[in-house]
Amino acid sequence: MTAMNLMLMGLPGAGKGTQAERIVEEFKIPHISTGDIFRAAIKNGTPMGLKAKSFIDKGELVPDEVTNGIVRERLSENDTDSGFLLDGFPRNMTQAQALEKMGNELDKSLLGVINIHVDPASLLERLTGRYICRECGATYHKVFNPTKVEGTCDRCGSHNFYQREDDKPETVKNRLDVNIKMNTPLLAFYREKGLLHEVDGNQDINQVFRDIKGILEKLNK
Repeated sequence: MTAMNLMLMGLPGAGKGTQAERIVEEFKIPHISTGDIFRAAIKNGTPMGLKAKSFIDKGELVPDEVTNGIVRERLSENDTDSGFLLDGFPRNMTQAQALEKMGNELDKSLLGVINIHVDPASLLERLTGRYICRECGATYHKVFNPTKVEGTCDRCGSHNFYQREDDKPETVKNRLDVNIKMNTPLLAFYREKGLLHEVDGNQDINQVFRDIKGILEKLNK
């Protein structure tokens, strides 16, 4: 059996979180999300964790070499021997090259990169459709989960709704633009290496997972 050393990519709102949970459960591999490993490294006081904390405490961005060091510490642990799912790393070409180097050194090179592709216009609709009842906090979505009666909260009958700053169109568009700019060179890099597998994220969640599972089962032969 090949070690399932995987990386998951996709724009905000593409459904990465849901699919990551399913991949990890199905293939019994650890989910390595940079946010989680940063918190763990800081909590455990690892050398790289302490370094990262010194930047975070000053409100500064953690430099690539520290992020790379924390990922390397995590990939050196025994539970990644049969595979892992990287999520949120690498975020730029410096990190991608560092990952390639540590993969060679630790004998844990990537087997495949899954990109959940969703058209940015659809993502804008997905991410800006959420609105919340100001009175009771019930959450709705214009397209996927509207109120039964337009303009009236199902739970408390209020007509008073608001949108979080994060969900406003200009904020979301900016976030998507930043991510597209960041992901484009990475996608090209992994495509060139023959590691990239594109999955259509516009489908039903279960179909997206079936497609991912089909790809991973082929890689695992």
